[in-house]
Amino acid sequence: MSEKTEMMVDMVKNLAALLTERYSNMTMEEALATVFNSDTYRKVMDSRTHFYHQSPHYVFAFLEEELAKGKFE
Repeated sequence: MSEKTEMMVDMVKNLAALLTERYSNMTMEEALATVFNSDTYRKVMDSRTHFYHQSPHYVFAFLEEELAKGKFE
C-alpha cells in the first residue's frame, strides 16, 4: 500500500473514531457508513484536494457541517 493510500485510510478511520466520540450512541459500523457516504469522504479520497494531509479534526469539521445540513446521499 502506498503512503498516500495509507494516509487516506488513516483519515477515514480517524473520522469514524471522532464520530463515535462525538455521538456516543453511534456504533463504529454506523460511523464508517456515515463517512463512506459523505462528500467529505470523496474529498479525502481525491488526491487533488490533499484532505488526507490535513488534521483529522480539521477534516472532521467538514463532515460535521455535512451532518448539520443533512447533505448525504
